[in-house]
Amino acid sequence: MRFLFLKRPFDIVLSFTGIIVSLPLWFLIGVMILIEDGFPIFYSQERMGKNRRIFKVFKFRSMVKDADRNGPVWTYENDTRITKVGRILRKTAFDELPSLLSILKGDMSFVGPRALAIEEQRFLEQKISGFEKRLSVHPGLTGLAQVYNLFDDPYKKIELDLEYINNMSLLLDIKLIILSFFNTFTARWDKRKGKHNERRDRQVFYFYSR
Repeated sequence: MRFLFLKRPFDIVLSFTGIIVSLPLWFLIGVMILIEDGFPIFYSQERMGKNRRIFKVFKFRSMVKDADRNGPVWTYENDTRITKVGRILRKTAFDELPSLLSILKGDMSFVGPRALAIEEQRFLEQKISGFEKRLSVHPGLTGLAQVYNLFDDPYKKIELDLEYINNMSLLLDIKLIILSFFNTFTARWDKRKGKHNERRDRQVFYFYSR
């Protein structure tokens, strides 16, 4: 319980430091996006956060312009809408850098369940019992599910998210942040794939927020 009082100051210090340190990278990424595909540099989407509160998250654009109009709002395996720069950003998770602003603002935490698009969250709540419990805490830039469930199986996602919620601690947050840096520098993040799977005689389509 004591950690809950430390978590917000921890997030503020870390996100502010992260923004300052990474500013040159923001500029470089912006230039790369402009050279390949022009404006806009950023992509925004409404996500569902703690206690079902809706907030807007910003990311560096990793897909072609108007991608939502030319396909589903989720990405799938070998999605041709992802740009060359976008593939690099996704593998390193550098497309998520603007989320540091959401952490500083208080919409997100550094560590917690991933914030899903509204449609995705509601869909999975209908398919998986207890999926709404992950909304009891602030969504995170990284977390147990993000680090250990790289293929983004939603059943594994809720299992790991609830494990984190029940065992939150400063030590666990630090461990997950370190592992996340390792994934970034080894370009291991973008391994999610769209696929069909049958469980208990139900066909569930796994889909993912951009």
